[in-house]
Amino acid sequence: MNAGSAIKQPWLVLIDLQRVFAEADSPWCTPMFDSAAAGCQRLKVGFGDRVALSRFLVPEQPEGSWIPYYQRWPFALEPESVELFDLTADFSPAESNDPAEPGNAVLLDRTTFNKWDAAAAEALGQPEQIVLAGVSTDCCVLSTALAAADAGVLVQVVADACGGVSEEDHQRALELLSLYSPQIEVTTVDAVLESLAGSL
Repeated sequence: MNAGSAIKQPWLVLIDLQRVFAEADSPWCTPMFDSAAAGCQRLKVGFGDRVALSRFLVPEQPEGSWIPYYQRWPFALEPESVELFDLTADFSPAESNDPAEPGNAVLLDRTTFNKWDAAAAEALGQPEQIVLAGVSTDCCVLSTALAAADAGVLVQVVADACGGVSEEDHQRALELLSLYSPQIEVTTVDAVLESLAGSL
């Protein structure tokens, strides 16, 4: 955005940086998690208190198409898997979830791939622009970006702070997202941080 734009400061939304996607022995391990998380850490510092963290959680009772989904992934419904859905240590917020306190982040817990809805928009003060990063590019990042764009939010997807199930799937998702310009822009960590510095 140019210097004369009246757009609100963007929010950083970090998608599903959870143990279930990070740990090598998890059925849902995302091989690109570590590289995505490193980019997310850099972004998190730049956004200060304008950070939201999402978590993909298992519903108490799957319904509709989620029934065969969890039949394919029964481990997710087992009680011993509950802690796998915690955020990784690097992204766990402070014990107080008051977003006004430095170092805390808004938590967006959803049982869907998409993390953007009216409640999320309300929690972040109806932002006009969001910056998305996290995992996986080809699932929850993609779903969230499309939903936010449909809701009229400008979306930046940070390619080098996202990770897919594979490099090929990651790249294919980014190519798909780029088709939604100008509502969705695929960018980089350096470009986002440079833009933030220029807006100060």
